[in-house]
Amino acid sequence: MSIERDMPYAAPNAGSPAYSGVLSRRVLAFLVDYLIIAILWVPAAVVLFFVGIATLGLAFLLYPALYFIVAVCYFGMTMGGPAQASPGMRTMGLKVVRTDGLRMDFLTAAVHLALFWLFNSVLTPLVLLVGIFTDRKRLLHDFLIGAVVVREETI
Repeated sequence: MSIERDMPYAAPNAGSPAYSGVLSRRVLAFLVDYLIIAILWVPAAVVLFFVGIATLGLAFLLYPALYFIVAVCYFGMTMGGPAQASPGMRTMGLKVVRTDGLRMDFLTAAVHLALFWLFNSVLTPLVLLVGIFTDRKRLLHDFLIGAVVVREETI
């Protein structure tokens, strides 16, 4: 693999216009993404129904976790993919950039999502307060995986 593919660009410095309006755009991107995940959950439930019949009911045990499985696959493949953003983030003109300059991969995107769910379940709605007081509008789960969310048109 070439260096250009592995290291697309470094995160912009604090105070850059790349962070202007990021928090409000992230909230809107969240709503768009979870609407898409809810739509994707329906065909996944139908497929799981038929797989459950074929496995004599064994696959039915996955139903309680199906929404989370769909969400992890969705974010892992989109944020960890070439665009480095979910469709909701792309709609809002956002992109995820790792602070070490490497590309976001499937596992890192899945961990980012899991940490988001964890902190959101404990700190809702206070989870967004961290972004108000940080220079690059980073949230707690962004700090832990070493990522920033930036406006795509500014990079």
